[in-house]
Amino acid sequence: MKVVIIEDEAFAALRLKKMIQEYNAEIKIVAELESVAESVKWFRLNPEPDLIFLDIHLEDDLSFAIFEQVNISSPVIFTTAFDEYAIKAFKMKSIDYLLKPIVHEELAASLKKYEQFSGLQRNAVDLQLLYNLLTGNEKKYRERFSISVGTKIKMVEVTDIAYFFTMDKGLYLRTSQGNTYNLDFSLDKLEEMLNPASFFRINRKYLVNISSIVNMVAYSRGRVKLELKPKADNEFDPIVSIDRSSEFKKWLNA
Repeated sequence: MKVVIIEDEAFAALRLKKMIQEYNAEIKIVAELESVAESVKWFRLNPEPDLIFLDIHLEDDLSFAIFEQVNISSPVIFTTAFDEYAIKAFKMKSIDYLLKPIVHEELAASLKKYEQFSGLQRNAVDLQLLYNLLTGNEKKYRERFSISVGTKIKMVEVTDIAYFFTMDKGLYLRTSQGNTYNLDFSLDKLEEMLNPASFFRINRKYLVNISSIVNMVAYSRGRVKLELKPKADNEFDPIVSIDRSSEFKKWLNA
């Protein structure tokens, strides 16, 4: 097995190398790299290793910058000091980790995991998700709206909204209980504010919550007509437009 260690702390790199060779003396460390720039240069000039041990923070940037400059398909074991939340994300993405300071038992378990799965098809690494988790840049979506009702202000949770729609140059939301309120936003702006896993813009008039769809009917020219709950009662039917039909079907199956 050929291994690359990317670590900017000399002592940590030396210790990791020693522990790897104690686990299996036949493992060959083909490169010990300290920075993003050095790593990019090495991967451009050399064949990929069987396995990469990768520190998150390097001397010149986050190690994710390496993957933005070169295509690498080798499996990765991250060496990290981040908390349990990020570690769980690594596991969900089939990426292993070693929490610093590294101990022999955990290193051995990671290498055994690699040996067990190295013959299987490698899962793609969602580097953007990991970057967001590790830097705290995970996008936050709107959770509620404050609505003016006469002289009072009412809070409406996004999870209680069935759909948004435009009518008579105004924009409205309808709750799952059938209440309708006016909003001072555009549908374009709402698309940016709401979680796309839950809400989809089906046409110029409607932005719907997937939980509000109770029935779908094939319509002319490949379109889809929706039956929503509560029932849409304005002059425009909730029909998925031609240019959004393909994305709508993908959204349903996501």
